[in-house]
Amino acid sequence: MSVLGFYLRFADRMDAQANARLQALTRRLLQHPLPGVTDLIPSYASLYIEYDPTTVNEARVRSWAAQQGAQARTEEPGRTVTIPVRYDGEDLPEVTARLKLSRDEFVRRHSGAAYRVYAVGFSPGFPFLGEVDADLRLPRRPNPRARVPAHSVAMANAQTGIYPLASPGGWNLLGHTLVSLYDPHRPEPFLLESGDEVRFQESGGDIPPEPPALELLPASPQLPLFEVAAPGLLDLMVDMGRRMVGRFGLSRTGAQAPALARLANRLVGNDAHTPLLELNVQGPVLRALRTGSAVFAGYGMTPLLNDRPVAPFTTFTVREGDTLRFAGAPFGVRGYLAVAGGFESRSFLGSASVDLRGLVGRPLRRGDVLGVAAPRPVQAGFSFTPYFPARDPEVLRLLPGPQASPAALRALASGTFTVKTADRTGVQFEGTPVPGGEILSEAVPIGAVQVTPGGTPILLLHDRGTLGGYDKPALLHPGDFTRASQLRPGGRVRFRVLPN
Repeated sequence: MSVLGFYLRFADRMDAQANARLQALTRRLLQHPLPGVTDLIPSYASLYIEYDPTTVNEARVRSWAAQQGAQARTEEPGRTVTIPVRYDGEDLPEVTARLKLSRDEFVRRHSGAAYRVYAVGFSPGFPFLGEVDADLRLPRRPNPRARVPAHSVAMANAQTGIYPLASPGGWNLLGHTLVSLYDPHRPEPFLLESGDEVRFQESGGDIPPEPPALELLPASPQLPLFEVAAPGLLDLMVDMGRRMVGRFGLSRTGAQAPALARLANRLVGNDAHTPLLELNVQGPVLRALRTGSAVFAGYGMTPLLNDRPVAPFTTFTVREGDTLRFAGAPFGVRGYLAVAGGFESRSFLGSASVDLRGLVGRPLRRGDVLGVAAPRPVQAGFSFTPYFPARDPEVLRLLPGPQASPAALRALASGTFTVKTADRTGVQFEGTPVPGGEILSEAVPIGAVQVTPGGTPILLLHDRGTLGGYDKPALLHPGDFTRASQLRPGGRVRFRVLPN
């Protein structure tokens, strides 16, 4: 699915009244949805509206937003939520010493305020709360921690917040909540939403454990097709991803190369949204338990049926006792294994896609049994191979982004970059420094090229955090997601910047 989007901006700084207006508009738009709008991501001072251009155009979406905005009411208050906190954070002694306050006085003042949930993002359920008493404010830590424990209460400048899940972080740790803000096992997974009011209450008690990942694969599928004899490097059940979840800090996830996933499903007669397997770098070894039809669409590996090569993008039949494995290929890293009738899987918020950051699903492991949801016969040998030649360096087209500047766009187009790291979150490049910097945190579109103050460009993909505080001078052209999904560390890339 190709998506586009635009921002509606309400202010250029943290402003409670502006945030109330954008939250009122968000509520109104959610109450009166428009087909084709795929996400709404509110932040401190802007609302990002994402839409599917194959269903609706930007003019219609802007008209809808304007019509609903005229009827939005800011006087509709959010909920007030009291959260018990154990003030035992690792940084609390240092914080109170720097502020020249006793522990009790700091706790009294930090817990005595009412905080607005300006936005939810960074990680699933993470609330950006403001504003902290001016006399309590301290900057972020100079060296972020690689791992902040789940349920940590923290503070940085005018913001305070809560880490629902363990993650990296650079805020000052004050304590722990005694309730879970996010748990995918609950009927209502998220405790807080943007626009709510939070009050902290000093309490004693046990810190809850971090929730386990939600299992999506059925333990006993109705029509078993494959047993996993050996997992690959990262085998994930995906579909086209989750819609309308960005306001909770959840990523879209789903197929990293949507065009290839759609093609795989189409070749075996499935709907585009049917669950299939995304294989990354090294595929699994699968033992067939019954007869079925399958196809592999992608790059980076070649399927071997009973050790004989099967052409990618060509349907084939597996029979009971067959073994399907994958050999490496010189180009690419990712492809999709689809079966006629689709893989059986549960869903979470409308999607079967694994979300590793959100504790939804998991990679395949040895002994898993994969079932077919609704089998149907498909003729072997049916194929369609897209024209997709390997290029060195790879060329990716870029469009000007929300913080585009002539200097940044010139730097991106000026030379050849090398892929330093690449995963489902994004691709980090090395090469010519690109002008970048910090901004007020706002929604991060899929395909944004984010640039840190250090000048490092990062192409953000489907598992990216939904909010970010860095410049985004460019956006990946929607037609180049398949090429971006096949980048390997060490590969070379040139960017071609197109006019807006």
